[in-house]
Amino acid sequence: MTPLAFLLARSLRRDAPLMALSVPQASLLADLEGKSLALVGNARALAQSSHGAAIDAADIVIRINRAPMPAPASHGTRCDWLALATALNGVDDARLAGARRLWMSPKRKRLSHAVATSPGFYLHPRPDYAALHATLGAPPTTGLMLIDLLSRAPVASLTLYGFDFFASLSLSGRRTARQVPHDFAAEAAFVSALAARDSRIIRVE
Repeated sequence: MTPLAFLLARSLRRDAPLMALSVPQASLLADLEGKSLALVGNARALAQSSHGAAIDAADIVIRINRAPMPAPASHGTRCDWLALATALNGVDDARLAGARRLWMSPKRKRLSHAVATSPGFYLHPRPDYAALHATLGAPPTTGLMLIDLLSRAPVASLTLYGFDFFASLSLSGRRTARQVPHDFAAEAAFVSALAARDSRIIRVE
């Protein structure tokens, strides 16, 4: 798709041409078969940990949005997949170059042509977002969308780092829980229930 055709489809909110740029969800999940995954959230508390080596030891390391990595000891250094709900600035885009891009937000206005035509690009379907929104009664975070998505993959394990559901706020911003539209109690309950019935999912404090 040319940049002009892309901008036209995005401006007119025509999702079908944009979805045509994405690998199918089944193919994305099949790429994870038998893999150990480290999904790294952006909780500030993670910066006080020493989980970096364990994160980097996973087969695939997945990070979110600006993917802050303040220190290798706490956060590791790898980023194989990057899940986005916002555009990156030039510095972060260069720092995270080479990571497979996943656009998770139902809002496409910040999705760039460069991201949408990058190797292995994945666009999360709007119906999946809507279903999770209905379950929670609130817009899901990018992290929860990923947990929901990855739990359907034939992975060996999915270990969650940096997910305290905003108890310690976020490394990527200064907003409080009251300033964002998410229901963190509902998200915590969702993940707890998921982990209780799926032993592959491990949340590291």
